[in-house]
Amino acid sequence: MSATLLASPIARPALTPLSPEVLQRLDAYWRAANYLSVGQIYLCDNPLLREPLQLAHIKKMLLGHWGTTPGQNFIYTHLNRIIKRRDLNMIYICGPGHGGPAVVAGTYLEGTYSEVYPNISQDEIGLKRLFTQFSYPGGISSHASPQTPGSIHEGGELGYSLSHAFGAVFDNPELLVACVIGDGEAETGPLATAWHSNKFLNPARDGAVLPILHLNGYKISNPTVLARITPEELDQLLRGYGWVPYYVEGHEPALMHQAMAAALEEVVCDIHQIQQRAREHGDLTRPRWPLIVLRSPKGWTGPKEVDGVPNEGTFHSHQVPLAVSASAPPEHLAQLEAWLKSYKPEELFDEAGRLRPELAELAPRGERRMGANPHANGGLLLRDLHLPNYGDYAVAVPSPGSVEASDTGTVGQFLRDVLKLNAAPRNFRIFGPDETLSNKLDAVFEATNRQWEAAVEVNDEFLAPEGGVMEMLSEHQCEGWLEGYLLTGRHGLFNSYEAFVHIVDSMFNQHAKWLKMSLEIPWRRNIASLNYLLTSTVWRQDHNGFTHQDPGFIDHVINKKASIVRVYLPPDANCLLSVMDHCLRSRHYVNVIVAGKHPAPQWLSMDAARTHCAEGIGLWPWASTDAGQEPDAVLACCGDVPTLEILAAASILREHLPELKIRVVNVVDLLKLERSTEHPHGLDEADYDALFTRDKPVIFAFHGYPWLVHRLTYNRANNQQMHVRGYKEEGTITTAFDMTVLNDMDRFHLVMDVLDRVPQLGNKGAYLKQYLKDKLVEHKRYIEHHGEDMPEIRNWQWKA
Repeated sequence: MSATLLASPIARPALTPLSPEVLQRLDAYWRAANYLSVGQIYLCDNPLLREPLQLAHIKKMLLGHWGTTPGQNFIYTHLNRIIKRRDLNMIYICGPGHGGPAVVAGTYLEGTYSEVYPNISQDEIGLKRLFTQFSYPGGISSHASPQTPGSIHEGGELGYSLSHAFGAVFDNPELLVACVIGDGEAETGPLATAWHSNKFLNPARDGAVLPILHLNGYKISNPTVLARITPEELDQLLRGYGWVPYYVEGHEPALMHQAMAAALEEVVCDIHQIQQRAREHGDLTRPRWPLIVLRSPKGWTGPKEVDGVPNEGTFHSHQVPLAVSASAPPEHLAQLEAWLKSYKPEELFDEAGRLRPELAELAPRGERRMGANPHANGGLLLRDLHLPNYGDYAVAVPSPGSVEASDTGTVGQFLRDVLKLNAAPRNFRIFGPDETLSNKLDAVFEATNRQWEAAVEVNDEFLAPEGGVMEMLSEHQCEGWLEGYLLTGRHGLFNSYEAFVHIVDSMFNQHAKWLKMSLEIPWRRNIASLNYLLTSTVWRQDHNGFTHQDPGFIDHVINKKASIVRVYLPPDANCLLSVMDHCLRSRHYVNVIVAGKHPAPQWLSMDAARTHCAEGIGLWPWASTDAGQEPDAVLACCGDVPTLEILAAASILREHLPELKIRVVNVVDLLKLERSTEHPHGLDEADYDALFTRDKPVIFAFHGYPWLVHRLTYNRANNQQMHVRGYKEEGTITTAFDMTVLNDMDRFHLVMDVLDRVPQLGNKGAYLKQYLKDKLVEHKRYIEHHGEDMPEIRNWQWKA
């Protein structure tokens, strides 16, 4: 081992090597974990090899990943020792994608697994069940999934472990997260970015992360970059990121145990010294936090060769090193038996199949066990937010459309006070990629700052060593931080430009799957919802153009389980306030809120907004002319700009065709459009038909891609009468109104859609249609000449 120590005026204890007795017990504990891991991959019977191994004892389908597992078992064993020695409050994040056998083995040996799954008992019967369930129909996956106690990180998709680790320790001053990073995972963009999290960690108020970069040299079939660069280059890279690396390298178990024990003593001492300097001496100079680089063979302690081909230390050990089946070479079965027996299970487990007491004694007790730490089951620690009365921030709306306001600017004032009310101790943060000001949430900086531990210059704004806003120009990083924050029992909000939230599509996928699986696990407690506020929307990208136009995240979200996802498109500021309050109070959902940031007409008073949002969908009598009768046409809208254009279309129809009976329906909760049998928010048939009728044409102006509405309503009675206008991938540098024209969602096209579908209008409809076509020509000429929309568009107001 080589190590560079932090200079510190605080005395550190002298290091002493492990005694022969402790060394022997640590190695035995590690052997037990390795034995359990191999057993999970291969065995369905004969768990302690009490009889000669036979094919009948082997699973029919062998699945799992061995290569990363022994190194992680080694780490888990040594973390147990340092937790117990220093009484640490620690959780474990398994970054390598398929490290499930190690975490399951670790939590089983410490006793947590059997506590949450009593049928997986600590005896021979329990071992058989533990082995059989792994990667087996109806059992558990090969990842550290929600089913695994102590896990907040699934690892099915690589790249997010370090971001999750930092999110977990923000505002958790006593928590230490050991984050194992696979060297394959370290090649992903999100992980490479996450090394910079150390510039956002406040040693006085936050906990600490101990990254353990596990260099075993290979991915599935390729070498890893960080394992193949020179040691000097790796060291320079890590130091350049602001870390102090300690190296534990080798393959001889006795030497590696001594080296790992010494390294952990050093890094924990470093961490405590950094925190002590900050908390007792007020030294907030950005520290250089320690990390460990563990270089060990891939598939360590496994078969040296298989069929004459090197296995241990090569990519061949990545998954299942030995094929054992009726069609495999018969010597493989004997080789597997020798491999299992090399761990000497008779020395590890007693006659009943329990881990021997002198080995079980090595694990921490109670909630100090990493599998039992309540921070890894965040719902246990979750406290309700203190929320102000959102009605206090209402925009006064004397009549529909009579005033303008910024929807997100208004909700920013509410969020400012949410931050104030939950600052001590802090229980709520806002995350986003350098867009809080751009998204008009300026007011939050009246209550807090951006947390920032790097240098500050004289013209910087809102930067401080502690703050409730976390910004870094990486959507992956912000999402990962927020997920870690939520999973450990806190609340938060992610704000982003609508078009670029797609960057975290996969991260949303994984979190939604985690939530869905957690609902099926009785001992998992519900956590706060993952809340997205999407703004800078497709319809208001006047100077950014086509690249900034994509409302498709909501399509992606709706693919997930109905028990998990919710999508809201409030039409104005008062509705946004109501929706935001609701989402911040909710539990265990992914809530997507889409709202505009530019000044826009305000439609509903606060009382009306409360009622409308509680219902999620409703007709607006003040904009309709059907007066309780059967309408000739329904004008529906979902989203702020679609609402504006539908109301403008309604005003044209009221003026030119006063005899036409129209009904205006606004949708806040998008999933109200689904059947109640498909989504818990969906309308039943009677309520849906009462709004949209069973046979009248529906002209629907929608914020996103129009086919999403068709998808949600395909099985409704009047789906053939549903005509949806929305974004159809047309956009450029143009005016706000022209964006709607390019996509046929403007007021003129909407009125023409009505005229085409209400044939009884006759000549009146024909003359009005010609007038509207002329208006579109006039609009085009005007914007090309003046560079702005026509006055009648810019200055339009609703008139009752």
